[in-house]
Amino acid sequence: MTRRKLLLLLGGAMTASRVVRAQQKAMPVIGFLHGGSPEPAAPGVTAFRQGLSENGYVEGQNVSIEYRWAEGSYDRLPALAANLVGRKVDLIVTSGGTPAALAAKSATSTIPIVFAFVADPVAAGLVASLARPGANVTGFSNISNELAPKRLELLSELVPQARAIALLVNPNNPTVAEALIGDVQEAARAKGLQLSVVKASTESQMDAAFAAFAQLQVGALLVGGDALYSSQREQLVALAAHHSVPAIYDGRQFAALGGLISYGTSLPAVYRQLATYAGKILNGAKPADLPVQQPATFELVVNLKTAKALGLTIPQSILARADDVIE
Repeated sequence: MTRRKLLLLLGGAMTASRVVRAQQKAMPVIGFLHGGSPEPAAPGVTAFRQGLSENGYVEGQNVSIEYRWAEGSYDRLPALAANLVGRKVDLIVTSGGTPAALAAKSATSTIPIVFAFVADPVAAGLVASLARPGANVTGFSNISNELAPKRLELLSELVPQARAIALLVNPNNPTVAEALIGDVQEAARAKGLQLSVVKASTESQMDAAFAAFAQLQVGALLVGGDALYSSQREQLVALAAHHSVPAIYDGRQFAALGGLISYGTSLPAVYRQLATYAGKILNGAKPADLPVQQPATFELVVNLKTAKALGLTIPQSILARADDVIE
């Protein structure tokens, strides 16, 4: 091979290498920050990827996603958010509740942020208003707290003999917990029910909470919506079965594991909405111009196996409204 040909060949190889590096650098990166664990969020993540694909972005082909999980330890969120900012991601998507969104906002005022499952984004200081978020943050609010009175109604309908009901909340998520307690207390008073608020944020505290239900003469349990509880869903469902406590949860993942009944937002639907906003922002839209939206798809799931084990008969009025019945 002549020197001239060798130089041309090497030059071509270097040019191709630079093109590849430029393409890799040009690929946008989404930082995905979640307050919970990967396993319970898996259906949502799958829906998020599908939604991205529908909006022209395929992970690994023309978009990259950096995942960060707090595993229910909310004190880890600020460092995880700072890590994503340090990675110079193009967009941060947060899920698993208000703490993840707040951590992202505290970490950056320039990188666009899209949140999901935030109880009250205005009160939390994430956005100026729902219609006009302002700054670099927008997303999808969570009306889980607003659905709590409906869950109490379903629980009362399912276990009419229960005059004392417990509410389990995570004290490490105080803003959401306090609002939830207020909503459920008001609904309980209207129904003439006695409500016991129990706080638990660790496995041992959850064990102690269920052990105390007998002393409190609790006839049923409402589990507050929280990323921590989603991460610990197997323990919660197992404890409810062990102590024979009829319980209602905020998501179908609990009922699928053996929980008695769940009523809440459809996770896949919200994650697809997240993907739509992510796609718009990657295409140049500004978060300030995208209004905060609320979920519109909800699911009622009943587990007949668990009802039978508890000696309960699911009223036909509930079965008729159920989106899914596990037999």
